[in-house]
Amino acid sequence: VTTTSRFTFVDLAGSERLKKTGAEGERAREGIKINEGLLALGNVINALADEGRLARGEKVHVPYRQSKLTRLLQDALGGNSQTLFLACVSPSDTNANETLSTLQYANRARNIRNAPTRNVDATALELQRLRSLANVLKCELIKNRFSGVNPEVERQTDSEYTNEVGILNEELAMRDDVVSYM
Repeated sequence: VTTTSRFTFVDLAGSERLKKTGAEGERAREGIKINEGLLALGNVINALADEGRLARGEKVHVPYRQSKLTRLLQDALGGNSQTLFLACVSPSDTNANETLSTLQYANRARNIRNAPTRNVDATALELQRLRSLANVLKCELIKNRFSGVNPEVERQTDSEYTNEVGILNEELAMRDDVVSYM
């Protein structure tokens, strides 16, 4: 069985305050796009972490299609995955508002509950089951065919070579005629 995983590492830029940065032109448009992506991500986090609706069992619409960022993070946020959210804050007094906003954002993200399960390819699982079955049948065939064929020993009872289904007795498995058969 092959297990596959996806690792997504995203470094989210802080919200861009145009007045504070003094950005103009292309940098201002880039800041606006960053803010739009963060707003969309905040909407997704709010929808996924709304404990009131989840407790009542209401179906919640999650707006993943609002931005490229939320589409990229769809599996990590509300899908079949384990997610780690790191919030970087500043101890400076000048960044107190941004620090508070970041901590509130992280607290909402903390409330998201994912239920990761192992993804297993059904075809690979069936192949593994069939290989195991073939191995059991091969062992049983060898036990049946070779349990009383040793010319130096009279016919042994079945209990000497058949302890468990699908498992060969070590003495039988080491015989030259059985080894050459396998």
